[in-house]
Amino acid sequence: MKRSGYDAVVIGAGAAGMAAAATLSARGRSVALVDREGDMGGILLQCVHNGFGLHRYGEELTGPEFAARLEKDVRSAGIPFFPNATVLSIAPPSPDERRFRLLVSSARGIEEFLARSVVLAMGSRERNRGNVRIPGDRPAGVFTAGLVQRLINIEGYVPGSRAVIVGSGDIGLIMARRLTLSGVTVEAAVELMPYPSGLARNVTQCLEDFSIPLYLSHATTRIIGRNRVEAVEIAPIEDGAVRTERARIIPCDTVLLSVGLVPENELSARTGVSLNPVTNGPIVDSRLMTDVPGVFAAGNVLHVHDLADRVAEEAERAGTACADWLDAYEAAPGRPETAKEVPLIAGRNVRYTVPSSLSPEPTPVLLRSMVPLDSATLTIRQDGSLLFAKRLAWVRPGEMVRVDVDVRSGIRAQAGACTVSLENGNGEA
Repeated sequence: MKRSGYDAVVIGAGAAGMAAAATLSARGRSVALVDREGDMGGILLQCVHNGFGLHRYGEELTGPEFAARLEKDVRSAGIPFFPNATVLSIAPPSPDERRFRLLVSSARGIEEFLARSVVLAMGSRERNRGNVRIPGDRPAGVFTAGLVQRLINIEGYVPGSRAVIVGSGDIGLIMARRLTLSGVTVEAAVELMPYPSGLARNVTQCLEDFSIPLYLSHATTRIIGRNRVEAVEIAPIEDGAVRTERARIIPCDTVLLSVGLVPENELSARTGVSLNPVTNGPIVDSRLMTDVPGVFAAGNVLHVHDLADRVAEEAERAGTACADWLDAYEAAPGRPETAKEVPLIAGRNVRYTVPSSLSPEPTPVLLRSMVPLDSATLTIRQDGSLLFAKRLAWVRPGEMVRVDVDVRSGIRAQAGACTVSLENGNGEA
């Protein structure tokens, strides 16, 4: 078996993996980048629409253009890239070797990578019909939105002539526009919640600009058809109940499911990393390190982001933290001690927060709101004492909230957990 050693192995060569690998290399660390696909870029390669890069590069790019910028950084750094390679397992460091053992399968056979640290950047996958349990027949013509995106943008196939989008995630919204421009009639987008789950700009640019109706607070109660989809049945939701007596039929031959993403974390779980039951991503501290020392996570494998720019930014922080950890690893015998942090938990109107703990150092905190608020105050409290507050013009469940938190003046390491909440505009819960 071929064996090679590195300071770090980055698993996944999408936006997160490329940014983390380039950051580690810039710190003088040897790093390998591994991906099960044949090229770098991940899902970005099929996202031919623009809207990427505004935060990171100050200009509007398509997905492939955004990926090419990151790939250029990786290539210019001379980072070895292992395509068409699947990481089968990650064995924890033994007392003698003190390095992770990664078994990697590819066309070259089974290889073993030895590394002092690992960055998880495997991205996410789409939820499918089985995840949301839509009743009805099992005809052809039911796709996830990302699959249709690949069929049209990469393979050159149009899936049908009349489509209904189930859900209002960003991929589904974008594909509503793409289908329309490809000659497909998009009859409607149907959303279970009373508000869209995608970015507001995508609702405007992909639905409203093309006069595609969006049915909020509606359940998809049945998919109709034997050999091929013939229609979908939808019904309004009122007071938490589906009003089946008011159901309506929308004729179509294609259904796109845009019902959310799930972090790709089977490998994380097998490695012994604890997962957050809300995000299904790893639980990480303020350095984006998991509870397995030396294993870091960033991007959609950690939690589902709204912007690729933020994925790359988060991955750079993970790469920097990983390099810092390696520096401390070498400066002290054995593994460096983990700094004491205070747990950070989601409070009122907050679905989840990343990281799951705070250090006394300034820390970027990302979270998702549970409800839309036109004016809000983000607060962090410890044992009832206010440590941090920031006014926000508005928050939406489909938009990531990111704030730089500095609680050095008030946090107490021996006290209870910190709670982050979103309160109404005048600061009252």
